[in-house]
Amino acid sequence: MSVKKWVVGAPDRERAKFLAAECDIDPFAALIAVGRGVDEEGELELLLSDEPILCDPLELADIRIAADYINNAIADGTKIAVFGDYDCDGVVATSLLYDYLMGRGAEVIAYIPDRIQEGYGMNKTAVDKLAAQGVGLIITVDNGISCADEIAYADTLGIKTVVTDHHLPPEALPEAVAIVDPHRKDCPSTFKEICGAEVAFKLACVLDDKEPEQMLSRYADILAVATIGDVMPLVNENRSIVKAGVKKIKTASNTGIAAILNMAGIDRTAIDAGKISFGIVPRINAAGRMGSAYRAFQLLTTSNAMDALKIAGPIDDDNVRRQQIEKDILKDAIKMIEDNGYQYNRVIVVCGEDWHFGVLGIVASRICERYGKPTIVLSKENGVAHGSGRSFSGFHLYDAINSCSDILLKYGGHELAAGVSVSDDNVAVFRQRINEYATTQPAAVPSLNIDFRLNPAGMSVDMAFAIKSLEPFGQGNPTPIFGIFGVTLEKITAIGGGRHLKLLCRKNGSAFQALLFGVTPDQFCFIAGDTIDLAVTLDTNLYQGQYTLSVQIKAIKMSDADQNAYFESKQQFDDFISGSATDYASIFPSRVEVGAVYKQITAAPVKFERLKYTSTELSYAKTQIAIKTLCELGLISFNNGILVSHNTQKKTDLMNSDTYKKLYERVSIGE
Repeated sequence: MSVKKWVVGAPDRERAKFLAAECDIDPFAALIAVGRGVDEEGELELLLSDEPILCDPLELADIRIAADYINNAIADGTKIAVFGDYDCDGVVATSLLYDYLMGRGAEVIAYIPDRIQEGYGMNKTAVDKLAAQGVGLIITVDNGISCADEIAYADTLGIKTVVTDHHLPPEALPEAVAIVDPHRKDCPSTFKEICGAEVAFKLACVLDDKEPEQMLSRYADILAVATIGDVMPLVNENRSIVKAGVKKIKTASNTGIAAILNMAGIDRTAIDAGKISFGIVPRINAAGRMGSAYRAFQLLTTSNAMDALKIAGPIDDDNVRRQQIEKDILKDAIKMIEDNGYQYNRVIVVCGEDWHFGVLGIVASRICERYGKPTIVLSKENGVAHGSGRSFSGFHLYDAINSCSDILLKYGGHELAAGVSVSDDNVAVFRQRINEYATTQPAAVPSLNIDFRLNPAGMSVDMAFAIKSLEPFGQGNPTPIFGIFGVTLEKITAIGGGRHLKLLCRKNGSAFQALLFGVTPDQFCFIAGDTIDLAVTLDTNLYQGQYTLSVQIKAIKMSDADQNAYFESKQQFDDFISGSATDYASIFPSRVEVGAVYKQITAAPVKFERLKYTSTELSYAKTQIAIKTLCELGLISFNNGILVSHNTQKKTDLMNSDTYKKLYERVSIGE
């Protein structure tokens, strides 16, 4: 995985101590909360409260107009279609509003477009199908705000439309009966970051003339799934919804969710936001990614347990198939990236053929995480390359794509995620253009936010339990990460059949063990005796009735590492390899410096990852260029990720290396 820049918080410990006493909570939990900006008594009490706190639905513009029109349509016997979306949020929103309208005795059907054949949002073919079925009213959920043409077309067929959405609206709103979207410029709602299912839920509350707290008990579980699935920040009312949803899943969950838990082998009594995110959401999404999302809708709306299991089984199989397809595409994409050197670009754009469109966004996320670069993954079909992109804070992906709008067929999104379509003969131009744009922006560096420094001597089970009081964790309220600095690595032990590591560490006489998952001994570049910094989470283990502390490592770095120098030098090297460098002299290693790298490798074979960061006093860029030079000269080579030297008595001319010669010439002409 890519190296991230550690950003370490320093919360006001005196303020945390005061709040802990005033609010009667654990001081450790108070310290975390204060570090995250929750530094007032009322805010802290709200954060910890188990009572649902929801905003008034009537704050949303047009919601009363929408409810009155729909209530009249129900009374008149108008046939209603709930028009949803194929992702988790859209499926839940469709299920929720459909279930509510059915309970009211409405004549209602649900329509979810096919991801591959129809794409996102309303389309005229679907409108024709609904018209043929006698539909007189369409209610969109999780879409519709950008469907002005389709809504106008529906109107020509005598179908009225009510829009409920949560996406950013265009300048001109559609001509609909009502448009309920918190991001409307004229919407007075106080909390905007809600998912599409929550907008539908608020509409149901107004339709039923009930307070949202009254309706929440009915839909809390699926609302929690949608909120987590659409990566909404777990603050404000989203936090209340997820808390209530977790409780409902533990006791009396939706029949479909119970079936998913059964298939996934998840203990409902141990459910939390993380298990919803990684256990439930992917399976609902898999239905739409690998086939028809309508099956997930059926799963969430059935009350028959046997029927639910019959539907959940194939969806679970689809999720397994999705994982394998994702793995295969990721492998192909990584090979393509590294064969072509795209990993050195500021924005990675990789394009394949016949890659399954349903998983391109997931693959983009994996590549973005692996290389620490904004990434767009495309697949060609019928002369057009469609795909998805992912980024991280500090690089606005939508703005970057928008800078290439004149060569694109279609695009949309926001800072961190976007979709794009481009003619396949313009993919290379798009790659060039978006990277040219990126060079005009500050270099993007992925960051790791650490709540504060922790002394290992004070770590305890009580701390881990105190952390749990701040759940649920997720977007906007991540699992706390702590920094343990300047520890000595004493012992490395492989566990789990060699798939994971257990590290014995010590600082100032205090020894502790920490687990590093998903890293094999061959991949681990640190050695016993190193002085390292750890970014860790704290949890508990229960064994034979006794709780013990579990320390899990999220990142490691050398204690003396200069982060700013590293990232600056890495960007210089990447720019040199990709052909966009502007400063060559600062990354040019002398013969003596290249020799120092060679001597270190000659002394003992060394893992490449270790050498990149710890080899000599050289910068990252100089070390990398020295390695490339020595490889090109045949003086060193790779052997399963380990650099080994080939001793020779002959004096070698560095100019026989293409990399060294190219850089030398650039420096010589003063570039």
